[in-house]
Amino acid sequence: MKIGYLGAGAWGFCLARLLASKKNQVVCWTSNSTLAKKLNEGEEHPHLPGHPKLPNMHFTTDLAEALDGSEMIVEGITTAGFRPVFTNVKNILVPSCPIVITSKGIEQNTGLTIPEVCIDIFGENIKKHLAILSGPSYAQEVVKELPTAVSGAAFDPKTMAIVCDAFTTQAFRVYPNSDVKGVAFGGALKNTIAIACGISEGLGLGYSSKAALMTRGLHEIRKLALANGCKSETLSGLSGMGDMCLTCGSLISRNSRFGYLVAQGMTPEEAKKKIEMVVEGAYTCVSALQISKPLQIEMPITEMVYKIIYEGLPPAKAVKGLMQRTIKEEHL
Repeated sequence: MKIGYLGAGAWGFCLARLLASKKNQVVCWTSNSTLAKKLNEGEEHPHLPGHPKLPNMHFTTDLAEALDGSEMIVEGITTAGFRPVFTNVKNILVPSCPIVITSKGIEQNTGLTIPEVCIDIFGENIKKHLAILSGPSYAQEVVKELPTAVSGAAFDPKTMAIVCDAFTTQAFRVYPNSDVKGVAFGGALKNTIAIACGISEGLGLGYSSKAALMTRGLHEIRKLALANGCKSETLSGLSGMGDMCLTCGSLISRNSRFGYLVAQGMTPEEAKKKIEMVVEGAYTCVSALQISKPLQIEMPITEMVYKIIYEGLPPAKAVKGLMQRTIKEEHL
C-alpha cells in the first residue's frame, strides 16, 4: 500500500525502511530539504550509516505529496512539533486511514498524550483510526533486523489488526494492547527517568544506584499513569518496564547520554547540541510536573531532573537531595 511517513529522523527512517521492506510504497515527508535531497540521491542517513533507502522509498518536503493517496499515515515527529505538523495535515485533509503514532511524549501546558493531541486537532471521530507503537527499540538495532518487540495500541480492534500486520516482520513483533493512554504514558515518562540514570552513570554512582532509579522511577510513572486512567499492567509491559530497561540501561539512548554529559560538566544546551537529536525527556519532565502537581502526586526523580536542566541544580546536590528524603513504606 501507499504509506505517508511524516518525519525522517533516525527512528522515522528506520521504520519507513521496515515498511518499505514489505513492498509498501513509502513517501517520507521532512522539513529538511537538504536531508531529503541526500536520501533521494542514495546517501546514507546521518544517524544510520550502512543502511541506504530502499528503491520504494521517496523523500519530499511537500506534505501534500506524502499524504496524497496514502492508505496509512505514520508519524515520527518530535512532541513539540506534532501539533503544528498535524494542524497542517488537517488543512490538507482529514485522514480516513490508520494513523500510527510513534513519538513518545506529553504535550506541555495541555498535559495531553500524543494520541490525545491528535483527537484534539481532528475531533473524536479520528479515534477509530488512531494507533500507537511504543516499546524497547533502538533504530540502530531495528534497522539491522535484530529481534525487537513493542506494544501496539488502538481504540478500534480493526485498526490494531491492520497496524500489527503492516509492521510485524520476522524480527519485529507488535503485541496488541487496548490501553492507548497507558502505552503512551509509559513511553513518554520513562525518558525523564533515563536522564536521571545517565546522570547517575556520569557521576560514577554504580549499578545499584541505577537499579534504584529505574525501580523508583517506574513507581513514579505508575502513580501518575493510574491517576490518569491507565492500566497498571500496561506499565509492567513492553511500553513500560520494557522501554524503561532499554532506555535507562544504555548510553545508546539519547536521553541517558544527555544525562551523562550533563553530569560530566556540560550545560544542558551543550549536551543537546552534541547529541544532535531531540532529547524528549527534557521536554516531557516539564509536562509530567504540570500534570502531577494539581493531583498532589510526588515525583521526586522527575523534579530533580527538572531542577538540574532548568534551574541549574548541580547533579551531585540533586542526588544528595533524593537520598535525604524521608523514607516511607514501599507501596507498589
